[in-house]
Amino acid sequence: MDPQTRIELEAAAFRRLQKHLMEDRPDVQNIDLMNLAGFCRNCLSRWYQEAANERGIPMTKEEGREVFYGMPYDAWRAQNQTEASAEKQAAFEVAFKENVLKDKG
Repeated sequence: MDPQTRIELEAAAFRRLQKHLMEDRPDVQNIDLMNLAGFCRNCLSRWYQEAANERGIPMTKEEGREVFYGMPYDAWRAQNQTEASAEKQAAFEVAFKENVLKDKG
């Protein structure tokens, strides 16, 4: 497979993942994704932002989220996010440290 085709297939897979999380399964909470898989929609939007920044394209965290979510993040949260239990919040603290903070340090 040539490199351009590989890039196009990877981009198509990313777009399908985004559609799945944003349209097909908006009911799945970010905290559940993080606790089970070690990443969530916010991670994907951050990776998008970081890729843009690495290529010299200025993009803030909020801009990256808006691109990924298709709307301002606060609007997404108001529309889709539910209150997490104390148990989920505690598990999230562990998952965040293991999966997000380790990437930064």
